[in-house]
Amino acid sequence: MEPSPNNFTGPDYAETPASVSEAKPIIEVKNLYKGFGEIPVLGDLSLHLNEKENLVVLGKSGSGKSVLIKCMVRLLMSDAGSIHIFGKNVNEMNDRELGELRVKIGFLFQSGALYDSMTIRENLEFPLVRIKKKLSPKEVDKKIEEALENVGLSDTIDKMPSELSGGMRKRASLARTIVVDPMILLYDEPTTGLDPVTSDEISNLINNVQEKYNTSSIIITHDIECARATADRVIMLNKGRVYLEGTIDEFEQSKDELVQSFFKIRQPSSHKAQ
Repeated sequence: MEPSPNNFTGPDYAETPASVSEAKPIIEVKNLYKGFGEIPVLGDLSLHLNEKENLVVLGKSGSGKSVLIKCMVRLLMSDAGSIHIFGKNVNEMNDRELGELRVKIGFLFQSGALYDSMTIRENLEFPLVRIKKKLSPKEVDKKIEEALENVGLSDTIDKMPSELSGGMRKRASLARTIVVDPMILLYDEPTTGLDPVTSDEISNLINNVQEKYNTSSIIITHDIECARATADRVIMLNKGRVYLEGTIDEFEQSKDELVQSFFKIRQPSSHKAQ
């Protein structure tokens, strides 16, 4: 029997793997609402992110994916519901508490958002010296070099963003994100605008970062190949609500028309190594 929409915990749907269900949630979103004027974007949305997990959030444009993660770091204030990160309600935090939380969360924007007037070294140095104030200049240089090495961009350290390809700029943005040692990474459409080969490289990099830095990640995407490559667990949004939740295999085997409309685009390829 197929799962009912908006009932991802129902008995008709395959259970989440034990390795995921027994993990410790570090983000818990409950009954979240967000609208703009008279237009609702998120409605009664609940989900969680486990420790050291890659959670992929799928959905068509306008389904509320990007709004969700902006609410998580309070770039947008939700209208109702709660968002707990590390056990604390984000919506009740004062400015100091919010600042401390954001230091622990890396946000990879869809555009990459590098500073065009700075070299790659300076782009990484800027957040690093603000957040890790006790580091010596030698330690700052070492952290920058390590972050760039981990994304395969050691030879770009003194280049300008304009000298890099789109994929390289995405990798440089990720290096800037991980250089401050975040505990959570939020990826907003990390493969948008990239060719398939470069998209696969970014997906592999997401897995490598998770493994090396023990991060917990939410990956917002409509790229099925990215989802296949990175997901420990998948949630699909539809009209601002959780429509279905499960593994990539469960989604690919689903007879649900909305799910099929996503997964029939390209034939299955390699999944994330378990």
